[in-house]
Amino acid sequence: MRQTAGERVEDSAGEVAERVRKVVEASGCTQREFARRIVMDPSKLSRSLSGTRRFTVAELARIADAGEVDAGWLLGSRPAARAAGAGARTPGGADEAAAPSPAAAPREPALPSAGRPLQIVRETVRLIAEHGFHAVRVADIAAACDTSTAAIHYHFPGRAELLEAAVRWCMDEDTASRADRIAEAGAKDAAAELRELLALQTPRTEQQRRQWLVWLDMWAEAARSTAIGRLHVDYYRQWRTTVADVIRRGIAQGVFREVDAEFCALRLTALIDGLASQVLASAADGEGGTSPDDMYTALLAYVRTELLAGAPTAD
Repeated sequence: MRQTAGERVEDSAGEVAERVRKVVEASGCTQREFARRIVMDPSKLSRSLSGTRRFTVAELARIADAGEVDAGWLLGSRPAARAAGAGARTPGGADEAAAPSPAAAPREPALPSAGRPLQIVRETVRLIAEHGFHAVRVADIAAACDTSTAAIHYHFPGRAELLEAAVRWCMDEDTASRADRIAEAGAKDAAAELRELLALQTPRTEQQRRQWLVWLDMWAEAARSTAIGRLHVDYYRQWRTTVADVIRRGIAQGVFREVDAEFCALRLTALIDGLASQVLASAADGEGGTSPDDMYTALLAYVRTELLAGAPTAD
């Protein structure tokens, strides 16, 4: 019986989860990092591995792609028999006959840089940034990836899953960049850390602009989609926690005055969102408006008047 990409895979004996666990272990990365590679919510991967949630066919397809194993083996549709010649491998290193998964068309070779799923997500992000999510068709994404719409649906069942994956990828990229910025700050004081985080949120580069344009679509969808709404809440919770932690360190160091760190992080986040939307609108117009420099200057002014110790407070 043919399975659809969004269908949950029966795994009452836990055999599918055990095969996925072997793939994750063989990848040499953490479970969270593996979830990032397959553009999957880490909590969903954890629940699926523990048996409290079933994998979908599309999730297993992405796992197979990332782990360079045969999707049919993950699905349990055929045994891990050795075969002469090239074929998909198991985590243990044995070759398998390269028979296609019954869930979809035969798998295409993994791309050297990241694999088909991440290529799909990156092209989706680019197209959303250029045209808006509701103007982007699956056929457009397939054309950008030089593949078929069936191959897109093999990894992501529908447009909703594509938007969720695009938003999650942008979140992961932003979180990774944020962690790098904090690590680079090293022995710097909290004020320097905060300036770097604010620079990271200012849409100057093409990648920053694309991420912000995807956020705009996320804001609209968050009010209508439970899945996107959860991503929205999780991202902003993580971001405000990061900012509040930096503010608390600044207070302890004596560079920031005594303030409510969480409330200050909330106000600063609202200012960032409002200014960024003005920058994006101005760039689209091409004349006047708010520039990235204007945005960054305004953010530093807020830090100076509201946070820096010894600075005069705003009335």
